[in-house]
Amino acid sequence: MPETLTKAQTPAKEGLRERNRRQTLQRIADVGMELFLANGFDATTLDEVAAAAGISRRTFFYYFKGKDEILLAHVASYDDALRASIRDHASAGAPIDVVRAALLDMSARFQTPRTIAISRLIRESEVLSSRRPRNDLHREQVIYDMLCELWPGKDRRDRLRLVAMASSGAMRIAVDAWLEQGGKRQLTKFVQDAFANLKAAI
Repeated sequence: MPETLTKAQTPAKEGLRERNRRQTLQRIADVGMELFLANGFDATTLDEVAAAAGISRRTFFYYFKGKDEILLAHVASYDDALRASIRDHASAGAPIDVVRAALLDMSARFQTPRTIAISRLIRESEVLSSRRPRNDLHREQVIYDMLCELWPGKDRRDRLRLVAMASSGAMRIAVDAWLEQGGKRQLTKFVQDAFANLKAAI
């Protein structure tokens, strides 16, 4: 999972108010995540997050509805990183090869002990755990939208949807296996294996 909100979320042009708001949101998200990792999600209070970020409790609720939304902000940053990575690997070949290359690149950047800890925090959150099927569908939609951007022909959409579904499933299998083994083996290896099995199956 991504560790901070990405530059892809930053508008090309923004005013002072927008920039200050984005920077404050980023600071709250970063401070909150550090406290969660250090003290545990349940043990960390909203007041502690607000105090560490140098804001009031009221200001916290202007940016986030609750602690879970800090975790959701990190999930959202993963989507932005995925979009950028697919664009960066548009020349990798067929649609499934483009997605594979993009996910391998992301996996190489995010396979750190800190990422494992953040992923576990997210999975231990009741709210986010209940959203997991929805998050998987959302990732599939992100992949599909990006493939449609690269291959805009309407006659290819059913095939691109299948690629998005299969690729998202392969990534879920890879991440699950990686977390089960505590990150002892590189995430990229699990992604490579998952896509090799996918190609063998079809």
